Amino acid sequence: MKIAVLGAAGGIGQPLSLLLKLQLPAGSELALYDVAPMTPGVAKDLSHISTAVKVEGYAGDDIGAALTGADVVVISAGVARKPGMDRSDLFNINAGIIRDLVQNVTEFAPKACIGIITNPVNTTVAIAAEVLKKAGIYDKRRLFGITTLDVLRAETFVAEQKGLEVERNSIPVIGGHSGTTILPIFSQVQYATWDKEEIVELTKRVQNAGTDVVNAKAGSGSATLSMAMAAARFTQALVRGLQGETAVECAYVEGNGEYARFFSQPVRFGREGVDALLPIGELSQFEQEQLQAMLPQLKADIELGEKFVA
Repeated sequence: MKIAVLGAAGGIGQPLSLLLKLQLPAGSELALYDVAPMTPGVAKDLSHISTAVKVEGYAGDDIGAALTGADVVVISAGVARKPGMDRSDLFNINAGIIRDLVQNVTEFAPKACIGIITNPVNTTVAIAAEVLKKAGIYDKRRLFGITTLDVLRAETFVAEQKGLEVERNSIPVIGGHSGTTILPIFSQVQYATWDKEEIVELTKRVQNAGTDVVNAKAGSGSATLSMAMAAARFTQALVRGLQGETAVECAYVEGNGEYARFFSQPVRFGREGVDALLPIGELSQFEQEQLQAMLPQLKADIELGEKFVA
């Protein structure tokens, strides 16, 4: 199994590559690519860690070598948020980066599963889909927006607030990956009882968590370490599915269009990528209201990505 990380020298890419070197199954190949000339050095550094995962680094014009034969491509390339910015402010820069990188995937790894970290995910996934469509190779089972960080945050915050073991939490987070389009389904948490005020407050905390990190870093970056952990968890689940094991995570994918063209929900992975879209389950009245309220923004974000490639 070959996994390529595009943007591997960045703030997310380096810790993500470290986690994958430690966690991928023995015999896996890890190809690290970034425009930065230091990328082969990042790979050399990781290659000294004693796990049975082969690491190679590529920079500049060597993206073809990095992608050739890849089963999974994880894209973290792009600029990060700064204080005062929201994910939509990143669009003008990151949209072009995603378009160009996915175009390379169409040429060198047309059957790869693609996981996108680069914000704004609500929009960049739609851009990737349109690029793949133009190339005649789009398979909606193989394209994902990685929203796992919202799940990690929800699990962590609930454990803290309710005094639960974090490993016992299983909290779906549906919708998108920006602001009010992020909807954690706290009503489905086992071992906890809630009043409405608690859920409203905790929902806002998850929705604003990325901004909290940006502000706390005082202009020096956004969520990188937690995002790397989330992306590693997602990639591990996807790899297990591709190898025939049972694995489920929430992901932003093109489904049946019940809510929007792309929508984050629990996904079961299989040998072709998405094996099944799992139901979001019963929602509380508050969650139903939040779901309906988010849809215009989510659909507008998606349309922006579609038009960018059209």
